[in-house]
Amino acid sequence: HVQLVESGGGSVQAGGSLRLSCSASGDISARNFVAWFRQAPGKEREVVAAINTPHGITYYADSAKGRFTISQNYAKTMVDLQMHSLTVEDTAIYTCATGLRGAWDRARNYQYWGQGTQVTVS
Repeated sequence: HVQLVESGGGSVQAGGSLRLSCSASGDISARNFVAWFRQAPGKEREVVAAINTPHGITYYADSAKGRFTISQNYAKTMVDLQMHSLTVEDTAIYTCATGLRGAWDRARNYQYWGQGTQVTVS
């Protein structure tokens, strides 16, 4: 089993930055990919970025490219999402997920989820 806990959400003005963290524990073999998803009110959940934890290869949604950076610590127990140049369109609940089986950008392919953290850009 895997546990994920997000932190770092909050409120920021447009153009500002936030750093989200996803703390992972449990079965390390299940934590092959860690992804950040977000869901805004009235919208479907969408992927933001993902990292292949054994190799450190990163993947980004078009909306995140050039503004967001996903990274992990050496122990592979923490995955951060550094967000810059935030806009009101980035307002959402951000959730990390792991245990990928299939395409990295599909929520249904992830087994384990955190509770999420709110990001509000005004």
